[in-house]
Amino acid sequence: MNKGTSAPPLVFKSFSTKEITQIIKSLKTKNSSGFDEINTKLLKISVNYICSPITHICNKSISIGIFPKRVKFSIIKPLFKKGERAIPSNYRPISLLTAFSKVIEKALCNRLIDHLNINSLLNPQQFGFRRNLLTENAIFNLTHEILKALNNKMIVGSIFFDLEKAFDLINHSLLINKLPHYGITGKSKLLIESYLANRFQRVQLDNPVLDTKLDSMWMKVKRGVPQGSILGPLLFILYINDLPNSIMQNVAPVIFADDTSILSTRQDANKLQEDLTLTFIQVSE
Repeated sequence: MNKGTSAPPLVFKSFSTKEITQIIKSLKTKNSSGFDEINTKLLKISVNYICSPITHICNKSISIGIFPKRVKFSIIKPLFKKGERAIPSNYRPISLLTAFSKVIEKALCNRLIDHLNINSLLNPQQFGFRRNLLTENAIFNLTHEILKALNNKMIVGSIFFDLEKAFDLINHSLLINKLPHYGITGKSKLLIESYLANRFQRVQLDNPVLDTKLDSMWMKVKRGVPQGSILGPLLFILYINDLPNSIMQNVAPVIFADDTSILSTRQDANKLQEDLTLTFIQVSE
Protein backbone atom coordinates (compact mmCIF):
# COMPACT_ATOMS: atom_id res chain seq x y z
CA MET A 1 0.00 0.00 0.00
CA ASN A 2 1.50 3.30 -1.07
CA LYS A 3 1.44 6.15 1.38
CA GLY A 4 -0.69 9.19 0.65
CA THR A 5 -3.89 9.56 -1.26
CA SER A 6 -3.98 7.88 -4.69
CA ALA A 7 -7.62 8.70 -5.48
CA PRO A 8 -9.80 11.83 -5.50
CA PRO A 9 -11.23 12.57 -2.05
CA LEU A 10 -14.64 11.12 -1.28
CA VAL A 11 -17.20 13.78 -0.44
CA PHE A 12 -20.55 12.39 0.67
CA LYS A 13 -23.46 13.92 -1.22
CA SER A 14 -26.55 14.64 0.87
CA PHE A 15 -29.37 12.09 0.87
CA SER A 16 -32.92 12.91 -0.23
CA THR A 17 -36.08 11.56 1.40
CA LYS A 18 -36.87 9.84 -1.90
CA GLU A 19 -33.53 8.00 -1.81
CA ILE A 20 -33.96 6.91 1.82
CA THR A 21 -37.53 5.78 1.08
CA GLN A 22 -36.26 3.62 -1.79
CA ILE A 23 -33.58 2.13 0.48
CA ILE A 24 -36.15 1.22 3.14
CA LYS A 25 -38.41 -0.39 0.55
CA SER A 26 -35.47 -2.35 -0.91
CA LEU A 27 -34.64 -4.05 2.40
CA LYS A 28 -35.68 -7.68 2.78
CA THR A 29 -38.92 -7.99 4.73
CA LYS A 30 -38.03 -9.88 7.91
CA ASN A 31 -39.71 -10.54 11.24
CA SER A 32 -36.37 -10.86 13.02
CA SER A 33 -35.10 -7.75 14.76
CA GLY A 34 -32.16 -6.32 16.66
CA PHE A 35 -32.07 -5.44 20.34
CA ASP A 36 -34.67 -2.66 19.81
CA GLU A 37 -37.23 -5.25 18.58
CA ILE A 38 -38.06 -3.17 15.48
CA ASN A 39 -37.92 -5.21 12.27
CA THR A 40 -37.76 -4.21 8.61
CA LYS A 41 -41.41 -5.19 8.14
CA LEU A 42 -42.47 -2.49 10.60
CA LEU A 43 -40.06 -0.04 8.99
CA LYS A 44 -41.67 -0.54 5.59
CA ILE A 45 -45.19 -0.13 6.95
CA SER A 46 -44.28 3.21 8.55
CA VAL A 47 -41.93 4.43 5.79
CA ASN A 48 -44.01 7.52 4.95
CA TYR A 49 -43.83 8.71 8.55
CA ILE A 50 -40.18 7.98 9.33
CA CYS A 51 -38.37 8.73 6.04
CA SER A 52 -37.83 12.43 6.89
CA PRO A 53 -36.25 11.93 10.35
CA ILE A 54 -34.08 9.05 9.09
CA THR A 55 -32.93 11.21 6.16
CA HIS A 56 -32.01 13.93 8.65
CA ILE A 57 -30.01 11.42 10.74
CA CYS A 58 -28.16 10.13 7.65
CA ASN A 59 -27.26 13.65 6.53
CA LYS A 60 -26.20 14.62 10.04
CA SER A 61 -23.92 11.57 10.19
CA ILE A 62 -22.07 12.42 6.98
CA SER A 63 -21.77 16.10 7.91
CA ILE A 64 -20.12 15.47 11.30
CA GLY A 65 -18.50 12.09 10.62
CA ILE A 66 -20.26 10.16 13.39
CA PHE A 67 -22.21 6.91 13.09
CA PRO A 68 -25.15 6.86 15.58
CA LYS A 69 -24.03 4.93 18.66
CA ARG A 70 -27.50 3.58 19.52
CA VAL A 71 -27.49 1.42 16.36
CA LYS A 72 -24.04 -0.07 17.04
CA PHE A 73 -25.42 -2.81 19.28
CA SER A 74 -25.89 -6.26 17.78
CA ILE A 75 -27.26 -9.58 18.99
CA ILE A 76 -25.16 -12.59 17.97
CA LYS A 77 -26.99 -15.74 16.92
CA PRO A 78 -24.66 -18.75 16.54
CA LEU A 79 -25.36 -20.55 13.23
CA PHE A 80 -24.08 -24.14 13.09
CA LYS A 81 -21.63 -24.82 10.23
CA LYS A 82 -20.13 -28.31 10.55
CA GLY A 83 -18.40 -30.72 12.91
CA GLU A 84 -19.15 -31.35 16.58
CA ARG A 85 -22.08 -29.25 17.83
CA ALA A 86 -20.57 -28.92 21.32
CA ILE A 87 -17.54 -26.97 19.97
CA PRO A 88 -18.25 -23.18 19.81
CA SER A 89 -15.78 -22.60 16.93
CA ASN A 90 -18.01 -24.73 14.66
CA TYR A 91 -20.65 -21.99 14.68
CA ARG A 92 -20.79 -18.84 12.53
CA PRO A 93 -21.72 -15.69 14.49
CA ILE A 94 -24.58 -13.96 12.65
CA SER A 95 -25.22 -10.40 13.80
CA LEU A 96 -28.81 -9.23 14.24
CA LEU A 97 -28.50 -5.49 13.69
CA THR A 98 -31.19 -2.88 14.15
CA ALA A 99 -33.29 -2.15 11.07
CA PHE A 100 -32.31 1.53 11.36
CA SER A 101 -28.64 0.55 11.15
CA LYS A 102 -29.30 -1.27 7.88
CA VAL A 103 -30.89 1.84 6.36
CA ILE A 104 -27.93 4.06 7.28
CA GLU A 105 -25.41 1.40 6.19
CA LYS A 106 -27.15 0.95 2.84
CA ALA A 107 -27.11 4.70 2.23
CA LEU A 108 -23.39 4.95 3.03
CA CYS A 109 -22.63 1.79 1.04
CA ASN A 110 -24.27 3.25 -2.08
CA ARG A 111 -22.09 6.38 -1.86
CA LEU A 112 -18.91 4.38 -1.24
CA ILE A 113 -19.56 1.96 -4.13
CA ASP A 114 -20.23 4.86 -6.52
CA HIS A 115 -16.92 6.47 -5.49
CA LEU A 116 -14.96 3.23 -5.85
CA ASN A 117 -16.50 2.35 -9.22
CA ILE A 118 -16.21 5.82 -10.75
CA ASN A 119 -12.51 5.93 -9.88
CA SER A 120 -11.88 2.22 -10.67
CA LEU A 121 -10.38 1.62 -7.24
CA LEU A 122 -11.43 -2.00 -6.71
CA ASN A 123 -9.06 -4.67 -7.95
CA PRO A 124 -10.42 -6.41 -11.09
CA GLN A 125 -9.35 -9.76 -9.60
CA GLN A 126 -11.93 -9.37 -6.77
CA PHE A 127 -15.26 -10.99 -7.66
CA GLY A 128 -16.97 -11.15 -4.27
CA PHE A 129 -19.60 -8.68 -2.98
CA ARG A 130 -19.64 -6.77 -6.27
CA ARG A 131 -22.57 -6.09 -8.55
CA ASN A 132 -22.66 -8.24 -11.72
CA LEU A 133 -19.53 -10.16 -10.64
CA LEU A 134 -20.79 -13.56 -9.52
CA THR A 135 -19.28 -16.90 -8.58
CA GLU A 136 -19.63 -17.95 -12.22
CA ASN A 137 -17.40 -15.05 -13.30
CA ALA A 138 -14.67 -16.11 -10.88
CA ILE A 139 -14.92 -19.76 -12.03
CA PHE A 140 -14.77 -18.73 -15.70
CA ASN A 141 -11.71 -16.54 -15.07
CA LEU A 142 -9.94 -19.35 -13.23
CA THR A 143 -10.70 -22.10 -15.79
CA HIS A 144 -9.86 -19.76 -18.68
CA GLU A 145 -6.37 -19.12 -17.29
CA ILE A 146 -5.81 -22.86 -16.77
CA LEU A 147 -6.98 -23.84 -20.26
CA LYS A 148 -4.95 -21.06 -21.87
CA ALA A 149 -1.82 -22.30 -20.13
CA LEU A 150 -2.47 -25.94 -21.08
CA ASN A 151 -3.09 -24.98 -24.70
CA ASN A 152 0.33 -23.30 -24.67
CA LYS A 153 1.82 -26.53 -23.29
CA MET A 154 2.66 -24.93 -19.95
CA ILE A 155 2.67 -26.56 -16.51
CA VAL A 156 0.01 -25.13 -14.19
CA GLY A 157 0.26 -24.90 -10.41
CA SER A 158 -2.13 -23.30 -7.95
CA ILE A 159 -2.46 -22.32 -4.30
CA PHE A 160 -5.91 -22.00 -2.72
CA PHE A 161 -6.20 -19.75 0.33
CA ASP A 162 -9.19 -19.56 2.64
CA LEU A 163 -9.27 -17.01 5.46
CA GLU A 164 -11.04 -18.75 8.32
CA LYS A 165 -13.49 -16.45 10.15
CA ALA A 166 -12.26 -13.64 7.88
CA PHE A 167 -14.85 -11.03 8.86
CA ASP A 168 -14.01 -11.51 12.55
CA LEU A 169 -10.28 -11.00 12.05
CA ILE A 170 -10.22 -7.55 10.43
CA ASN A 171 -7.77 -5.31 12.25
CA HIS A 172 -9.51 -1.93 12.62
CA SER A 173 -6.31 0.11 12.75
CA LEU A 174 -4.94 -1.54 9.61
CA LEU A 175 -8.20 -1.01 7.73
CA ILE A 176 -8.40 2.65 8.77
CA ASN A 177 -4.79 3.22 7.66
CA LYS A 178 -5.67 1.94 4.19
CA LEU A 179 -8.69 4.22 3.69
CA PRO A 180 -6.80 7.37 2.54
CA HIS A 181 -5.36 5.38 -0.38
CA TYR A 182 -8.92 5.20 -1.72
CA GLY A 183 -9.67 8.87 -1.16
CA ILE A 184 -11.59 8.17 2.05
CA THR A 185 -10.30 11.08 4.13
CA GLY A 186 -11.68 13.83 6.35
CA LYS A 187 -15.30 13.40 7.46
CA SER A 188 -15.78 10.24 5.39
CA LYS A 189 -12.82 8.58 7.14
CA LEU A 190 -14.09 9.75 10.53
CA LEU A 191 -17.46 8.20 9.73
CA ILE A 192 -15.94 4.80 8.93
CA GLU A 193 -13.83 5.01 12.10
CA SER A 194 -16.98 5.83 14.06
CA TYR A 195 -18.81 2.88 12.47
CA LEU A 196 -16.05 0.49 13.62
CA ALA A 197 -15.40 1.97 17.08
CA ASN A 198 -17.31 1.30 20.29
CA ARG A 199 -19.51 -1.44 18.92
CA PHE A 200 -21.12 -3.82 21.40
CA GLN A 201 -22.57 -7.28 21.05
CA ARG A 202 -24.11 -10.03 23.14
CA VAL A 203 -24.79 -13.67 22.36
CA GLN A 204 -28.37 -14.91 22.42
CA LEU A 205 -29.22 -18.61 22.65
CA ASP A 206 -32.65 -20.16 22.25
CA ASN A 207 -33.80 -22.55 24.98
CA PRO A 208 -36.44 -24.72 23.24
CA VAL A 209 -37.20 -26.64 26.44
CA LEU A 210 -38.28 -23.57 28.42
CA ASP A 211 -39.24 -21.55 25.30
CA THR A 212 -36.98 -18.71 26.45
CA LYS A 213 -33.84 -16.92 25.30
CA LEU A 214 -30.54 -16.79 27.15
CA ASP A 215 -28.53 -13.58 26.77
CA SER A 216 -24.90 -12.93 27.61
CA MET A 217 -23.56 -9.61 28.91
CA TRP A 218 -22.90 -6.78 26.44
CA MET A 219 -19.24 -6.93 25.37
CA LYS A 220 -17.17 -4.45 23.36
CA VAL A 221 -16.12 -5.54 19.85
CA LYS A 222 -12.37 -5.12 19.37
CA ARG A 223 -11.96 -6.34 15.80
CA GLY A 224 -13.86 -7.45 12.71
CA VAL A 225 -17.05 -6.26 11.02
CA PRO A 226 -20.55 -7.61 11.79
CA GLN A 227 -21.55 -10.68 9.77
CA GLY A 228 -24.94 -9.88 8.29
CA SER A 229 -24.20 -6.17 7.98
CA ILE A 230 -24.47 -4.25 4.70
CA LEU A 231 -21.33 -2.14 5.03
CA GLY A 232 -19.16 -4.97 6.41
CA PRO A 233 -18.54 -6.88 3.14
CA LEU A 234 -17.47 -3.69 1.32
CA LEU A 235 -15.04 -2.82 4.12
CA PHE A 236 -13.68 -6.36 3.94
CA ILE A 237 -12.85 -6.19 0.23
CA LEU A 238 -11.18 -2.81 0.81
CA TYR A 239 -9.15 -4.51 3.54
CA ILE A 240 -7.75 -7.13 1.11
CA ASN A 241 -7.98 -5.09 -2.10
CA ASP A 242 -4.21 -4.55 -2.27
CA LEU A 243 -3.40 -8.28 -1.99
CA PRO A 244 -2.89 -8.89 -5.76
CA ASN A 245 -0.45 -5.94 -5.89
CA SER A 246 1.75 -7.42 -3.14
CA ILE A 247 2.60 -10.67 -4.91
CA MET A 248 4.65 -11.63 -7.98
CA GLN A 249 3.54 -10.18 -11.29
CA ASN A 250 3.77 -13.48 -13.21
CA VAL A 251 1.04 -15.19 -11.19
CA ALA A 252 -2.72 -14.82 -11.69
CA PRO A 253 -4.86 -14.29 -8.56
CA VAL A 254 -8.63 -14.79 -8.54
CA ILE A 255 -10.35 -13.54 -5.37
CA PHE A 256 -13.93 -14.22 -4.34
CA ALA A 257 -14.56 -12.58 -0.96
CA ASP A 258 -12.19 -14.38 1.45
CA ASP A 259 -11.27 -17.20 -0.96
CA THR A 260 -8.11 -16.56 -2.99
CA SER A 261 -6.88 -18.76 -5.84
CA ILE A 262 -3.45 -18.06 -7.29
CA LEU A 263 -2.28 -19.66 -10.53
CA SER A 264 1.27 -19.92 -11.80
CA THR A 265 2.35 -21.26 -15.18
CA ARG A 266 5.83 -22.29 -16.22
CA GLN A 267 7.51 -24.62 -18.70
CA ASP A 268 9.94 -25.75 -16.02
CA ALA A 269 8.53 -27.61 -12.98
CA ASN A 270 11.31 -26.40 -10.66
CA LYS A 271 10.67 -22.76 -11.58
CA LEU A 272 6.97 -23.34 -11.01
CA GLN A 273 7.63 -24.67 -7.52
CA GLU A 274 9.87 -21.66 -6.75
CA ASP A 275 7.12 -19.27 -7.89
CA LEU A 276 4.47 -20.95 -5.77
CA THR A 277 6.71 -21.07 -2.69
CA LEU A 278 7.59 -17.37 -2.98
CA THR A 279 3.96 -16.45 -3.61
CA PHE A 280 2.85 -18.41 -0.54
CA ILE A 281 5.32 -16.46 1.61
CA GLN A 282 4.22 -13.12 0.12
CA VAL A 283 0.52 -13.78 0.68
CA SER A 284 1.16 -14.99 4.23
CA GLU A 285 3.06 -11.79 5.03
